[in-house]
Amino acid sequence: MTRVGRDFSYATQRDAVSPVSADVIFASSRFPNHKTRTNNNTSEVKEDAKLVSMKEVVRNETSQLLDQRNRLSVRDLANKFEKGLAAAAKLSDETKLRDVASLEKHVLLENLRDALESLRGRAVGKNKDDVEEAIAMVDALAVQLTEREGELVQEKAEVKKLASFLKQASEDAKKLVDEERAFARTEIEKARAAVQRVEEALQEQERMSRATGKQDVEELMKEVQQARRIKMLHQPSKVMDMEHELQVLRTQLAEKSKCSIKLQKELAMSRRGEKNTPCFEFDGTEALGSYLQIQPCSDKAPELLECSIQWYRLTSEGGKKELISGATKPIYAPEPSDVGRILQADIISDVLSISLTTSGPMDPAAGLGNYVEALVRRHDTEFNVVIVQMNGADHPSESIHVLHVGKMRMKLCKETTTVAKEYYSPFMQLCGVRGGGNAAAQASFWQPKIGLSFVLAFESERERNAAIMLARRFAFDCNIMLGGPDDRAAAAAAAAAATAEET
Repeated sequence: MTRVGRDFSYATQRDAVSPVSADVIFASSRFPNHKTRTNNNTSEVKEDAKLVSMKEVVRNETSQLLDQRNRLSVRDLANKFEKGLAAAAKLSDETKLRDVASLEKHVLLENLRDALESLRGRAVGKNKDDVEEAIAMVDALAVQLTEREGELVQEKAEVKKLASFLKQASEDAKKLVDEERAFARTEIEKARAAVQRVEEALQEQERMSRATGKQDVEELMKEVQQARRIKMLHQPSKVMDMEHELQVLRTQLAEKSKCSIKLQKELAMSRRGEKNTPCFEFDGTEALGSYLQIQPCSDKAPELLECSIQWYRLTSEGGKKELISGATKPIYAPEPSDVGRILQADIISDVLSISLTTSGPMDPAAGLGNYVEALVRRHDTEFNVVIVQMNGADHPSESIHVLHVGKMRMKLCKETTTVAKEYYSPFMQLCGVRGGGNAAAQASFWQPKIGLSFVLAFESERERNAAIMLARRFAFDCNIMLGGPDDRAAAAAAAAAATAEET
């Protein structure tokens, strides 16, 4: 009898394994260890913990994909679904390979059982027991392989289900991507249309600006040509001749005005009779830039030194009378506030009381308004002056000072030394000198603040009146009414009376 050893079974196993394809990947390189119990049931002794079933892998991947679905953008979600679809295809391929490997395992087990059955008939004794034990192990392996195939079939169904889910999700993601792309294209087209409209508007505005600029250039050229024509017509010599002619005409008008006033006075005297003939009369031009002087016109007139004099302003209709504070001398030089007003002088003595009024409202100075409007455009205007009095006392020095009239303040200085500098305030006063000699029309009174006052002599009557008008204009812009002594009180009283009449 031939004795069969254990090496024969191993050789047979090796020969049986060799036909298996090399492409098949097993979960383990050996058969699992089993133990046969008394009731011929087999049980696996120990299973490697590192081996993870395909079902767990798919479940983990599915949970991770579902967790990341809300956090991914549309494009990333599409890429992720495409990767999942590829992984599902790969899993499907691996499942097919496992099916092939399962079939090969069944064939191997059948061949092995047939070999063991052939050996059991020839083996005796202990070898026969070993063969039967091996056959039992092969049967147990076949049972386990069948169970594993069932699990694989179930996993295959789940993998197919997951693959279909991933495919549907990938299609949805592609649909979302297409919708977002279409929306983005629509927005881009709208933006391009808006940009095109803006460019067209800018081009239209540029064309209009060019056309307007061309028209402005043409108008400017016309103005230049007109100015050149005027310049050619008005040569310097002709301008000087015209100025001399205007000066002569002004002189003649002043003389005729004096004659007219004199004739009017004589006519009034003849109408009133000899007994009502006034003893005094005004001498001078009734216009800004001149001065009025009270003169006796009769031998019966008392001495002016023995009379008290007070000048007043009246409205053009001869209504309310406004006191001119400080005007108590026979000579009074009108200031810009007197333009359009009638002047009245009350002469009171022990033997008589008489009131003299001008024949009409005071006339403005020719060209003074345009000159002041030109000075208003400047930030600071300088006037050369001489200090005649300071705080009521005569000033010994006759050096030239500069009076700065600005938009916010007035300043009096000599070279680099500042004599007075004050902002426009309710305490500031500025007016013409109310009394004096023939130079009263060129002098003004200026009080920068309480306790400091000046009497300033200007170069001409025009400069003096222009400085007063300019300073009052700037002070009015600062909400300050700039006037002489007690002028604001009279104005306030008049405003209060007007308000009372309205109520």
